[in-house]
Amino acid sequence: MGWMQDETGLEKCAANYVALTPLSGLRRASHVFANDLAVIYGTHRKTYAEYYDRCTRLASALASMGVAPGDVVATILPNIPAAVEAHFGVPACGGVLNAINTRLDTGTVAYILDHGGAKVALVDTQFIATAEAAIATMDGPAPTLIEVPDPAAGFPATGRHATYEAVIGNAHHDFDWILPQDEWESISLNYTSGTTGRPKGVVYHHRGAYLNAMGQVLSWGMGLRPRYLTIVPLFHCNGWCHSWMMPMIGGTIICCRDITAPAIFDAIADEKATHFGGAPIVLNMLVNAPQDQRRSFDHVVEVFTAGAPPAPATLAQIEPMGFNVTQVYGLTEVYGPATECTWGPHLDHLTGDARAAIKARQGVAMPFMEKITVMDDDMQQIPRDGHSQGEIVMRGNGVMKGYYKNPEATADAFKGGFFHSGDIAVQHPDGYIQIADRAKDIIISGGENISSVEVEGVLMGHPAVLLAAVVAKPDDRWGEVPCAFIELKDGAEATEAELIAFARSTLAGFKTPKRVLFQELPKTSTGKIQKFELRDLAKTV
Repeated sequence: MGWMQDETGLEKCAANYVALTPLSGLRRASHVFANDLAVIYGTHRKTYAEYYDRCTRLASALASMGVAPGDVVATILPNIPAAVEAHFGVPACGGVLNAINTRLDTGTVAYILDHGGAKVALVDTQFIATAEAAIATMDGPAPTLIEVPDPAAGFPATGRHATYEAVIGNAHHDFDWILPQDEWESISLNYTSGTTGRPKGVVYHHRGAYLNAMGQVLSWGMGLRPRYLTIVPLFHCNGWCHSWMMPMIGGTIICCRDITAPAIFDAIADEKATHFGGAPIVLNMLVNAPQDQRRSFDHVVEVFTAGAPPAPATLAQIEPMGFNVTQVYGLTEVYGPATECTWGPHLDHLTGDARAAIKARQGVAMPFMEKITVMDDDMQQIPRDGHSQGEIVMRGNGVMKGYYKNPEATADAFKGGFFHSGDIAVQHPDGYIQIADRAKDIIISGGENISSVEVEGVLMGHPAVLLAAVVAKPDDRWGEVPCAFIELKDGAEATEAELIAFARSTLAGFKTPKRVLFQELPKTSTGKIQKFELRDLAKTV
């Protein structure tokens, strides 16, 4: 090691060190893939040269409105071109992107705008009234609104605000992008969907965004020029960092405003979409789509699914339709996907339920994460026996900087040198992780732990069941017992007794639901079932 003792002249300099940032991917793509299609949305079809120019003009416009490095720019946008462009245009002027969930109520939007301190907000016309109402109740300075109309979708401009196209149309083409000097600089601020209390602001840095985007290229086995369909909302973990990923490989982003089965099948058949990410509810929607909503296609569509453990029954049905599904897992705090159910030749012989059971695992760490494992309450590795349970913990460059203006919550999340997910899991002998439940969703009945995920997976195997959610119902004898909420397929019928008997044929008696109720299940914008609402309902039945 003698040569290491004298490193005179081996310092970092402009020639050998540049802060990692996904912004560099689009700058490169504007030359390497200049004439390739970058963004598609109906008649909006922009090449990489045009895409880069539009992002540059957005950055220029924001800077001229007083957005300085470190300032927050909010968006309330569905998956349309402006939302994709904001992922580059906002940080290109040094700003921090705060993409806000379009389904939030006025009070929560006001809180986020206040807490984040947004200077400017880009708002789709569909949500402009919500933004205006939120601003009217804010405590701090209000952001300047830029309206993003979408006439083709039925949302023409209101005339009350400057419009997006007018703003960037008057901006400079030669604005010099402000790249980070330190890759730890913040690139985005994402608020968790908090089911209780106020949402927490998760802060991403340029380094993590770059590595997550690059790492998913490897995990997904992507080659050049994929055609990516935006089903994951771009306000959810910045669309799992996929808009930052696409320029690195010259991919085409196909924007999808309304997530419906016909829209997805049309994009696959007409625009030749090759990849998309989405929650299991999206897969379920495709599996159960009537024939008149389907389109034929002759290529395999690669799918990342996350947000909730997919039911093996859903996985078994969708793959023969032309979709290859990979289960991934993550949270807002880790930039979206952080683990993958990596497939291998040793598993190729599996078919049907056996194949789907492996595919339903959350898997192993993606390349950009240092370590992801399952530990007990004493921060010790649990036995890798597929039965012992602990909490999924994570460490690596794909973990957030922390919670904005909340050092106590940040310290709690990072205790012991790992990010604590709050998800309860088992670990199999091969190291693959499989979620048993969220800690708050474990049902403890007579001292026995019951995984709601396991019970839901069984119920989803019934031919009449579209969606199932299982929560704890208070019980005088057992403390709590499983209570199932069922959303049936259109035209299908089933009774409470029938589904209890169906579950009992597979599950132990104490795991079998004691009540089954039928209704449409409450869901978030990303397709997660809102169990906190169902827990409240279960207390009353």
